[in-house]
Amino acid sequence: MAQFKRPPKKHIDGIILLNKPVGPSSNGVLQTVMRLFNAKKGGHTGALDPFATGLLPICLGEATKVSGLLLDSDKRYTATLKLGEQTDTGDKEGNVINTLPVPALTEADILTVLEQFTGAIEQVPPMYSALKHQGKPLYYYARQGIEIERPARSIVIKQLDFISFENNILVFDVLCTKGTYVRTLGEDISQALGSTGHLTALHRTQTGELRGENMLTLEEIETQQRSAIQPIDIALTHLQRLDLSKEEVDLIQHGQMLPYLKPETEFVRLYDEGECFAVGEWSDKKQMLKPKRVFNLHLAKDERALVAE
Repeated sequence: MAQFKRPPKKHIDGIILLNKPVGPSSNGVLQTVMRLFNAKKGGHTGALDPFATGLLPICLGEATKVSGLLLDSDKRYTATLKLGEQTDTGDKEGNVINTLPVPALTEADILTVLEQFTGAIEQVPPMYSALKHQGKPLYYYARQGIEIERPARSIVIKQLDFISFENNILVFDVLCTKGTYVRTLGEDISQALGSTGHLTALHRTQTGELRGENMLTLEEIETQQRSAIQPIDIALTHLQRLDLSKEEVDLIQHGQMLPYLKPETEFVRLYDEGECFAVGEWSDKKQMLKPKRVFNLHLAKDERALVAE
């Protein structure tokens, strides 16, 4: 019997703005997208819990070189918090471990509490998280009923807006820095409101400069195929743009520095005839512009040229 031969994986570069559904893990949907395109390389830019939905940028090929910038960027979420019941995970996936009555709350009461959590705050990471302790994630210990002492971490809640409150369900919008656990924020808000609580829904709407307006479902991505893939520089629009000459492009591609004036931003996006081919970085020591990440976009172009022959 003839063996089925898998087609060779492809060089595919770009970013897909995926609207993650409830249920699968972030890595699970990443693998699904990579199979759809038979892509050689891919990564996501900050995991969402299985119960969470929303913006999960998928970086394919050379776009994985900017995923670190997205991992470190601010995130925005719409969170739905059920007051009165605490779960062991801080979300609807866990078991109820405590119940408390919910006091009669006005919108003014809630706004006062939300204001207390705006700005720089300290947050203790939850036990049900992927943070490592002695080489194992904290959730490994949590599932065995083992509590590990966790130091508080500094985070910044840049914006915290009330959306609605009805039948003990509080919906709020939060813009926060990297490393913020919205599940923990929800629990802390519940406690400050005189009760307890857990998240029943969490929807991400922004990652860095990428926003959720143009998100696609897995079904839409499968239908649209290549047109679902956006160029790498959609994640870099906050960086100053420099259009280089052929000679300058050649120098950057060979790891050389350029005698430029100090740019307005720490990193810059560099273009060759309208195509973003690198991220540059200012060197204070040399007072010159140096390459930070260079995208090998020719690999995909060469591959397509071979197929066309």
